[in-house]
Amino acid sequence: MNRLQTTINGVVFKNPIIAASGTFGFGAEYNELYDVSILGGISSKGLTLQPREGNSGIRVWETASGMMNSVGLQNPGVKKFISDELPRMKEFGNVVLANLGGATVEDYLEGITLLNDSDVDFIELNISCPNVKAGGMALGIKNEIAYEAVKECKSICKKPLMVKLSPNAENIIEMAQACEKAGADSLSLVNTFKGLAIDIKKRKPVFDNIYAGVSGAAIKPIALRMVHEVCKNVSIPVIGMGGIYTVEDVVEFIMAGASAVQIGTVNFSNPLAGKELVKGLWSYFEREGILGVEEIRGMI
Repeated sequence: MNRLQTTINGVVFKNPIIAASGTFGFGAEYNELYDVSILGGISSKGLTLQPREGNSGIRVWETASGMMNSVGLQNPGVKKFISDELPRMKEFGNVVLANLGGATVEDYLEGITLLNDSDVDFIELNISCPNVKAGGMALGIKNEIAYEAVKECKSICKKPLMVKLSPNAENIIEMAQACEKAGADSLSLVNTFKGLAIDIKKRKPVFDNIYAGVSGAAIKPIALRMVHEVCKNVSIPVIGMGGIYTVEDVVEFIMAGASAVQIGTVNFSNPLAGKELVKGLWSYFEREGILGVEEIRGMI
């Protein structure tokens, strides 16, 4: 019996540990360190319709109990992902989530059309990307904008549609409910928080884009609170993330209502984290006599 098995939108994950987008590439580099097939799933590097070189200047900056990043969605584009990266990802035997970003709803729709005919298991819609038609405001900030975007995407999506929420939304509960109403099959949260770092010697921001995403252990209590709030107010599955480093962290997110978790920043400080968390979670379940994820999910 697989104590760790969890099912989301009819798709069976061998365990609830998923490598988060933007922190695991497409899995190949980490597979040189350990057999990544042990993971429940892998969320791809953030994809855009066209290839992107990413942001200029410094891209990663260490901060207390975490990190900041301004990578800028460097990626090969959806078509190259499907032809070059996806076949290798499928060989690992994990559930594959294609994380899709865009500057306009039209970008998302074209990307989904391509991914519909691929072997990805989920499309994870990243609505934290700046929307050029909304003055650069992320689709995931305003409820009504997110609702319309998700509704359009869902209308053509042939895969389970998971929507990745930004913690910078005006109201995370209302945002989650708007996405559910628009047809999202599941939700993942939280993405990075918006932060600022200043180089006091150069007397200017560290990042060329001024602001950057904050992640890591420091955000965990806030992320956990948001996941708990959302799980209490929607009826679709939720994947929790934000500062997960230990087995205890994983269990907390499941107890808060998450059906699975994604691990991100920890992969940089401990490249073996995925393997260690899967094995550690199995040991915890066995030690505590827990027969399955659903036994403790949402008990808080």
